[in-house]
Amino acid sequence: MSRVLIIGCGGVARVAITKCCQNSDVFTEICIASRTKEKCDALKEELSGKTKTVITTAKVDADHKEELVKLIKEYQPKAVLNVALPYQDLTIMDACLECKVDYIDTANYEPEDIEEPKWREIYDKRCKELGFSAYFDYSWQWAYQEKYKEAGITALLGTGFDPGVTSVFTAYALKHYFDEIETIDILDCNGGDHGYPFATNFNPEINLREVSAPGSYWEDGRWVEVAPMSIKREYDFPEVGRKDMYLLHHEEIESLAKNIPGVKRIRFFMTFGQSYLTHMKCLENVGMLGTSPVMYEGREIVPIQFLKALLPDPASLGPRTVGKTNIGCIFTGKKDGKEKKIYIYNVCDHQECFKEVGSQAISYTTGVPAMIGTALVVLGKWKEPGVFTVEEFDPDPYMDMLNKYGLPWVVDENPRLVDSDV
Repeated sequence: MSRVLIIGCGGVARVAITKCCQNSDVFTEICIASRTKEKCDALKEELSGKTKTVITTAKVDADHKEELVKLIKEYQPKAVLNVALPYQDLTIMDACLECKVDYIDTANYEPEDIEEPKWREIYDKRCKELGFSAYFDYSWQWAYQEKYKEAGITALLGTGFDPGVTSVFTAYALKHYFDEIETIDILDCNGGDHGYPFATNFNPEINLREVSAPGSYWEDGRWVEVAPMSIKREYDFPEVGRKDMYLLHHEEIESLAKNIPGVKRIRFFMTFGQSYLTHMKCLENVGMLGTSPVMYEGREIVPIQFLKALLPDPASLGPRTVGKTNIGCIFTGKKDGKEKKIYIYNVCDHQECFKEVGSQAISYTTGVPAMIGTALVVLGKWKEPGVFTVEEFDPDPYMDMLNKYGLPWVVDENPRLVDSDV
């Protein structure tokens, strides 16, 4: 039915590609493309004989638009799924625009070089006007709205878990449980243990930059920014247990504040153990989280990129990670004039994920929704010219596919609230 080009072959891409191959009625042909073609070839070989999907591979540098355009024109896909790096979002969007092909990704754009003068000027202006200082935001991709609309193609942004599923949970809650949502608390709990003293569950460069930055939340129509890790709560997560969690800035806050009418407050919390936080603070104090080049023995190196080379590859964590994740949203609001609260969440087991697709649950919970969002675009169920985040479409087919493809969800209609003692 559909031919799709998938750019990237890391941990999340592996899950997304495997899930596409499980859904071969929709994904009749896929091309896996990355800078390292050998990784693509190895995954193709691994999936050979296990799927009806016809798999091809290609080498492409997603930093170069002309290479992307050439590949897209040669392969002629119905859509392009970007599971590469957020740094490459705009280049891939540009290539899709030139070729008039639908675009899907899992995380919004951020620059690799945060000191680049042109970007920095726009960033500094945004910080002053909007009041949050995260390096990632949707403005760069939302700016493509009219261009994509005129081209008659769809850009679906952020179909991972958070952002992605958490935003679909929000749309589903508004459609089926609330007349008005007043508060949203997004909770991301990883109760897994990989046995290393310190490792990150996805790209270390992206992960460490995100969690060491100031936190922020949306309240009463404006951003409130706080010091990193300064707001802490404890929550008893179903099937995982009591965990410390900390308020972070996260991209779906921005899109939900824009698209959920009347919402008064949106926060995002992620769990961290004390060992992780101690390691991260130490690395930060000695400059290892720095993004600006430093001279070392006559050559420039970027500290956080060097650190990435020293840390375990997130894709290698699958065999040794045990435990579960719990990711979901707690909503409060009104239905038929009465106060209401619900908690929609998914629990995912690291070892079960590894047995199925060879990856731990962090990659699984992002890769499965990437496939689902892509399927809905190519099937025409989520197809409209322009640039959209997932909460702007009908959540029901997405929620159905979560159950079908390994991320079943639960609705608790009497949850404990984050700020409650009971």
